Amino acid sequence: MPSHRYRDAFSRVRVPLAEPGAEARRWPDARLTRAPLWVPVDLRDGNQALAEPMDPTRKRRFFELMVGMGYTEIEVGYPSASQTDYDFVRLIAEGGVAPEHVTIVVFTPARRDLIERTVASIAGIENEVVIHMYTATAPVWRETVLQRDREELRELILAGGRDLLELAGYLPNVRFQFSPEVFNLTEPDYALEICDAMTELWDARPERPVILNLPATVEIATPNVYADQIEYMHRRLARRDGVILSVHPHNDRGTGVACAELAVLAGAQRVEGCIFGNGERTGNVDLATLALNLHAQGVDPMIDFSDIDGIRSVVEDCNRLELHPRHPYVGDLVHTAFSGTHQDAIRKGLAEHRERAAADGVPEGEAAWRVPYLPIDPADLGRDYAAVIRVNSQSGKGGIAHLLETGYGIELPRRFQIELAGRVQRYADASGGEMTSAELWSVLEREYLWDPGARSPIASASVDASGARSEVTLRIAGAEHRSVHAGTGPIEALTAALASHGAAIEVIGLHQTSVGAGAGAAALSLLEFRGADGRTRWSAGHDGSVLAASTAAVVRAAGTAVVRAAGAGAGVDTGAGVDTGAGVRVGAGAD
Repeated sequence: MPSHRYRDAFSRVRVPLAEPGAEARRWPDARLTRAPLWVPVDLRDGNQALAEPMDPTRKRRFFELMVGMGYTEIEVGYPSASQTDYDFVRLIAEGGVAPEHVTIVVFTPARRDLIERTVASIAGIENEVVIHMYTATAPVWRETVLQRDREELRELILAGGRDLLELAGYLPNVRFQFSPEVFNLTEPDYALEICDAMTELWDARPERPVILNLPATVEIATPNVYADQIEYMHRRLARRDGVILSVHPHNDRGTGVACAELAVLAGAQRVEGCIFGNGERTGNVDLATLALNLHAQGVDPMIDFSDIDGIRSVVEDCNRLELHPRHPYVGDLVHTAFSGTHQDAIRKGLAEHRERAAADGVPEGEAAWRVPYLPIDPADLGRDYAAVIRVNSQSGKGGIAHLLETGYGIELPRRFQIELAGRVQRYADASGGEMTSAELWSVLEREYLWDPGARSPIASASVDASGARSEVTLRIAGAEHRSVHAGTGPIEALTAALASHGAAIEVIGLHQTSVGAGAGAAALSLLEFRGADGRTRWSAGHDGSVLAASTAAVVRAAGTAVVRAAGAGAGVDTGAGVDTGAGVRVGAGAD
């Protein structure tokens, strides 16, 4: 990589706050405690970055979305650049599209004919209007693009400011904005000189403030450098009480969000960007990420993102661009965990959240949020928890348990979660894809709810329990056997009956849960047992009756024990006085 061709930011722009002996920075000790004024520029800056710019219908739909979300100042276009933009501004003027509380911003270069066209476009708009004038001020742009020295460029900018004052200064609902484009590559003293000249020309005062917008048009430095530049201006601007200090970060280094956050710490009051960061090159700063970062810190962002998927749908349709599935907050996968460690922590965190809300007597949506790996509650954005945990070959017991619980209402004991995870892992490795809750249930069925008659000679059993007496009926190798057991529970009676026929198991634990909810719910019994070989295994039973489900789980456990013991020369007594030994009939589906 020919890195020697490039210069670092400090050698290109000397920021006085970074100089030896300079007054100490204040922004590192500041905190974000309130939202700045957000100004979406999707309809202008974002629109310029589209391969297929928006037509009036898409622009109007996007504009109405932003109004509905709560934006009160919106840049709507560049009316001197295209007829479509001009027509859209006229639609606002003539069609009553903008509610009266929304400020309309239009964009123009510092050139008289283009300023005239811009002023003509806003004629008749009763809302407050901001005319945003810009000129590039950085050395390379001055010398190569505009071919002006510092003084010549200063005069060009002031001439544009005078034209704007002449053509629109008398309009009571119009305010002015100036952007020294590529501010972050402009000498700080020159940027300050130009900005002070503009606020003097436009008579900036608190009752009619001027917006000074300082763009990081092309990111070239770490965010702390931009913060220094903004603080330098914030502390030195003339007429500061008549200035709204604004920033417009781009994302060339991938740090646009950090630049905006540090700029606000450094004194910025207003942030321009695009809702999901669309813009030239790598994009404008992402206003959704900025706003929801504040939300995650307990600060009201003043913008409504409670239906983030609906917002995304409109933005994607208007921009003809799909958002990345890992896009912060809004991507399809940003609230999803595949990793077993993450899943287990999230599942436990969600359970603790529900319990804490119930204990405090508050709705879950009002309880303090502290769930591992989820910086905010997906429900705040209009999402449910269905996609929070998804299972693939990277997943663990917690994720599997969560999907079965949310999909079927099944609560699995931890030891069975570990057992089931190993079985699921083999299926997931073989398929190579994601597994749904239905597929997980299918694995549980195949592994633990198999037909007893197909895998062992113990076909079925039934238990009739009455008081302290249990009658057990076994069907083994085609024969039926009855026995009566006094003073024992039904499961103990069943295991005793099976042991008397050479199918002894030791029941370690029996866990009851349900599949589904309401009157149609069925019982699921999960049995942990130990066979003659001393190994611990699991079986399951599924039935409308809890006793029938538990009986089925015991029969499958005994059948598994018999099949395992068959290889060691043990057998099952069929009742006919014949020990089947190693030749026990186990069927084609034997484990």
